[in-house]
Amino acid sequence: MAKEIERKFLVASDGWREKARMGKSFRQAIIFSEGNRTVRIRAIDQKKARLTIKIGINGHLSRHEFEYDVPIEDAEELLGLANGHTITKTRYEVKHAKHLWEIDVYGGDLDGLVVAEVEMKSEKEQPALPDWLGREVTGDSRYSNQSLAEGSLPENWRDEIQP
Repeated sequence: MAKEIERKFLVASDGWREKARMGKSFRQAIIFSEGNRTVRIRAIDQKKARLTIKIGINGHLSRHEFEYDVPIEDAEELLGLANGHTITKTRYEVKHAKHLWEIDVYGGDLDGLVVAEVEMKSEKEQPALPDWLGREVTGDSRYSNQSLAEGSLPENWRDEIQP
């Protein structure tokens, strides 16, 4: 069984960019959500696609995650049938200390939102935090992919993301 254990932060500065690997373009949407269960479709660089099933576990750091490759044509159709909005973002990877950080730079209606995530092997792990991080939003459901697709951020979210 696959398990995802991660922490999520707003990004306070562009200090990560100098160490970033080339970004990947994502378009993603939620196909189904109910409670702590979601099914997401994601097209990556308009070349490949992944279907992801996430099921929450007690607490905010861990959840079950299952991912499957799907044909890009199927993904395009599913994106058109999805609930809520399609999210666009570019994902960059940055190595810091012993961890790989994923930085998502959002576009469209979420232009200006930059979020960093780090996956861990256990909930007790304490990754070294880079100085370009802002406020931690782990467990803040407003910053989940599901909420972002539903447009659940408050109207003043741009003011709130300032460090």
